[in-house]
Amino acid sequence: MNKKKIVEERLKDSVTDGKITCSGLRKIAEEADTTYKMAGIIADRLKIKIVKCELGCF
Repeated sequence: MNKKKIVEERLKDSVTDGKITCSGLRKIAEEADTTYKMAGIIADRLKIKIVKCELGCF
């Protein structure tokens, strides 16, 4: 499974009410060995809102 698919699957499993926390998305990106930017792009494509931003990564 490629990195993008891993991020997509993990996002779908981690989303609550169409939202995920910044730290949650960063963790998924790190576990999938991809960039924060790519994880953010995937979240945007899936219409998932990133909340409680801590670093301004997304």
